[in-house]
Amino acid sequence: MINVYIDKLKRHYEQYFGISGIVHKIDKGPINKLDPEFFILEFPPNQIHNMYTYCTVGMSLNRWDENLIELFIYAAEKNSLLVDLLCYCASYHRNDAPLNLHHTVNLGQPWLGESLCDHGFISFPYLEKPDFEQIDIDHKTIKCFWYIPITKAERDFKIEFGYDALETIFEEKELNYLSPKRASLI
Repeated sequence: MINVYIDKLKRHYEQYFGISGIVHKIDKGPINKLDPEFFILEFPPNQIHNMYTYCTVGMSLNRWDENLIELFIYAAEKNSLLVDLLCYCASYHRNDAPLNLHHTVNLGQPWLGESLCDHGFISFPYLEKPDFEQIDIDHKTIKCFWYIPITKAERDFKIEFGYDALETIFEEKELNYLSPKRASLI
């Protein structure tokens, strides 16, 4: 069962992006809180995007409930810190509180460098084609959601006014999701 999940999910990502992903296994942090098969796939700029994409593989492995998700994040350049970030989110999902669409995560530190973004928002994969969002494995549907780094003010706005209001602000103000140096939009 494990290899089917991992193999199908990896193949799903690689067929979508049209290239093989670079596998990143963690050797520090919450390694003992993740399934031993878990890893992050890194996709450099390709035919789909002119940016890096980091995807979890196995975040919901062996969770066979109704909350089967995997996360991905975009980056302007290669950055191993994003592997760590996704590993911590996967560990939180598996061991503390299941994450899902429109949830927020407190990183407890800046996303990258001196960024004001120290939280994350889980969103639909708006920049992807519809066939990217889900994959069916053994009669279960796994959803692939976009992890967007956000500021505490943006998180607080989402809690007060709802995710639709936050996403509207992102669209109206043209969120620069690739820039760790971006200002808060709230």
